[in-house]
This record gives sequence, structure tokens and C-alpha cells, in this order.
Amino acid sequence: MLSLNNKIKSIIKSHYVDHVGFANLSSYQEDLTKLGGSIVNGFPNGISLGIAIPDAIVDYLPERSDTNVSCEYRIHGYEVLNNRLNLVASVVSSYLNQQGYRTLPIAVAERTDEDNALPTVSHKMIAHIAGLGWIGKNCLLITPEHGPRLRLISVLTEAPLDTVDNPLEQRCNGCNECAKICPVGAIKGRNYELGESREERFDFRKCHDYFESMKKTGKYTVCGLCLYVCPHGNSK
Repeated sequence: MLSLNNKIKSIIKSHYVDHVGFANLSSYQEDLTKLGGSIVNGFPNGISLGIAIPDAIVDYLPERSDTNVSCEYRIHGYEVLNNRLNLVASVVSSYLNQQGYRTLPIAVAERTDEDNALPTVSHKMIAHIAGLGWIGKNCLLITPEHGPRLRLISVLTEAPLDTVDNPLEQRCNGCNECAKICPVGAIKGRNYELGESREERFDFRKCHDYFESMKKTGKYTVCGLCLYVCPHGNSK
């Protein structure tokens, strides 16, 4: 008989999910509740799922003023992948619920605090705990296989999974390519330190205002240069 971990892997196989990890969240309950409130409280385990953004899209982001490039990134590199992840997270959640385990899928890219770009759960935090990658200077999860070129989603559960608490050490070291390429200087070039605030590494307001200025032009609000330039996962 397949273990729960392997059963979940078999379920997601047909959805072409590139990354799956199982995180032990027992030591992170305060952090989860602080961000997501009572709805996320009490789940000891998390499942992290990730789908890579095609290199054929990311490699052209420096030309994002071309509407063909920006359209492909916004739709196929963002919206479609988000929908796929939401679907597979719902399928996994339904399976575990039917097995009698309290389970909660967390929507991808949904913000409960729009002013500060804060979600119900930090998908990158759960992926980090699950050992899928490290938090980079660009404040994104960076995986050894695809760098930051992926979209993530999380499922919280009480199911007795085989989980880990194994965050990868950062491998950005002295690289500052993401800080150099950021068009508004929002990335400060600091390595991630456990427990420090996002603002130590990233000026969200600069990034937010940049996207707001793009909206006024009527074009797709697309940047992604920190994904493009990261040497981890760079296809060029």
C-alpha cells in the first residue's frame, strides 16, 4: 500500500507538478497564525507544490515592453499556472479530507492584506521548510533546479505525513544581480536572515508603486526581471 506521501505524489503526477515537499510546521504555529489568523491554526503539516515557469517566457522578460512578451508572461507564466496550482491543491485537499484528515488548501497569489502584499500563508516559507529551496535576496524562493522561476501553492493538513523541517541554506552569497537589475531599486542586496522583517531586504512600496504606474499606461503589469537575471535556473 502506498504511503500518504506517495499517494499524493501519484495524484499530482498527471498535473505535471515540478516540485513537491512535505513540511513539518509544528515549530511555526505562531508565525502561521500571525499571518493567517485562526483559520490556519493547528495544522502541523504542510504540502508545498510548485510548477516551473517556462524558460521560453522568462528569458524574454527584458523585452517586456513588447506586448507579446508581457501577455505571455502575465497569462501563461502567472494566471494559467495559478489556476493549475489551485486545481491540484483542491484535488489533494479533497483526497485527504475523504481520508478523514482536516485539510485546508491555501489559494495561490491571493492577498488578504492588499496594502502590504501579505497572503494568508507564505507559500515560500512552507516550501523553504520542506527543503525545496532557500529565500533569496529577491525575497523569492530559489530552487536548485529552477531558481526562482516557479509558482507555488500550499496545502495545510493534519494528515500524518512524513515531513521535514529542513530549510536550505542560502546560496546567493555575494551575488547581487537581482538588486542591480531592479528598475526601482526595491531589492537591497541583503541575504535572508531568519526572523528579520521583509523590509530589511526589500522595499515593497517601491515595487508596488512601480506596478501601479504601469497600470496607468493600460499595459500588462509585468516585471519579473529578478526571476530572469538570477543565475540559479537561468537557461542562458
